[in-house]
Parts: sequence; structure tokens; C-alpha cells
Amino acid sequence: MDIATFIGITFGITMVFLAILMGGNMALYIDLPSFILVAGGTIAATLISFPLVKVRGVFGVVKNAFSWKSASPLETIQTLVEFSERARREGILALENSLEEIDDKFLRSGIRLAVDGVEPDLIKDILDTELAFIEDRHKEGQQILLTMGNYAPAFGMIGTLIGLVGMLANLNDVKSIGPQMALAILTTLYGALAANLIFNPLADKLKNRTAEEVLVKEVTIDGIMSIQSGDNPRIAEHRLMAFLAPRDRPKSEA
Repeated sequence: MDIATFIGITFGITMVFLAILMGGNMALYIDLPSFILVAGGTIAATLISFPLVKVRGVFGVVKNAFSWKSASPLETIQTLVEFSERARREGILALENSLEEIDDKFLRSGIRLAVDGVEPDLIKDILDTELAFIEDRHKEGQQILLTMGNYAPAFGMIGTLIGLVGMLANLNDVKSIGPQMALAILTTLYGALAANLIFNPLADKLKNRTAEEVLVKEVTIDGIMSIQSGDNPRIAEHRLMAFLAPRDRPKSEA
């Protein structure tokens, strides 16, 4: 679980509420029609932009911003080095007995291909293709959130324009101008908050998640190719460690 996402959203919402409470009456900032316009308009525009099945699937993608289970690059390197040592000592066919112990489907698939004697170039091509489609699937979810982040402020502005039309239609009633203007601006506020506190930050978090997963899988591909070619485990380990930033390497390596 990534507690930073929870802390960030909770802290942001709390600061907004505190600013409102310190500056005036909370009730002035609550307007159901404005909320419906921003939320409904954003959802409607997103449904027009993307197929329904992909919009429905974005909720499962968003879950990754709050709960994330993935092997770290360092753990993956250690596993690959262990496999390399075993393959060098007992032969690559000895890894077949360890396939069921591997939780990572991507790693298990690559090791199985190597054990089955598939040509190295074909193994790399298969794994690279799978990785490319994983990135594409992740980008779809990110793109939907970014699109919602673009539409929310736009519908906030539309709500403001609608409110301004109503205000201008009642200029004779001077006392109503202030309250109507305040309500008109609320839609812009709702849209800006939704975009900058929810949609865009979640899209950025998912982008970072994708980068982390891609790194692990690139390490996996390189490690499998090293095992397949029978490289010295120590040399393979040093090469795989090059994928990591110095701060993420063991002290002896850094």
C-alpha cells in the first residue's frame, strides 16, 4: 500500500477546507448544481472520448495508485543471479524445477522460454513485445485520467459562463449580483480542485508506477538473456546493477 497517495489527497483536501473555514462560511462553497455540472460534464466528455469498457477499467487502474505489489529491481536482480548460478552449476534445465516458485509471471514466462531452448533473439523479441503492450495498457489508464483532468476545469468554466448569463439577465436586481457571481465561480473552483488534486496527480502516480514496473521487466529481460547465454553470474550481477541508481544499490556495489 502506498500511504503517500492517501496522505497527499487527505492533506490537500484538509488544507482546502481549513482555508475556507478561516476565510468565511463553509456553506458558501457548497452548491449541488455546480458539482453536478462539473462531475457530470467530465464523465460525459470522457465517455465520448473513450470506449465504455476502457472507462470502466480505469477504476481498476486507479487502484494501483493506492495499492501496489511489485518486486523491487534489487530483489529481481538477486533472484536472477541465483538462477544464473544454478544454471551455470547444474545446467539451464535445472531451472525447470523452480518455475512454480516464481510469482512474477513475466519472469516465469522468460525462464520457461529459456529452459525450452528457444533462440535468444526470439526470447528477447517475445519479452520486448509483451513489455511494450504492458506499457500501452498502462498508458490508456493514465490518458483517461489526464483527459478528465483537462475536461474538469473546462466544465468549471462552462458553469461559470452559465452563471454569468443568469447574473446578466438579472442586473436590475443589484442585491442578487454578488451571490450569483459567487455561485458562478464555484464551478471553476470545483473543476480546478478535481483536476489538480485528484485526476492529474493520480495520472502522474500511475506514470511513476509504470516506470518502476518497466525497469523491473527490463532488468528481467537482460538477466534472462544472460542466463540463456551462460554468462558468469558475477559479471551478470554487475551489469544488472547498472540499471539501478547508486542509492538503490547495496553498499558494496554503490
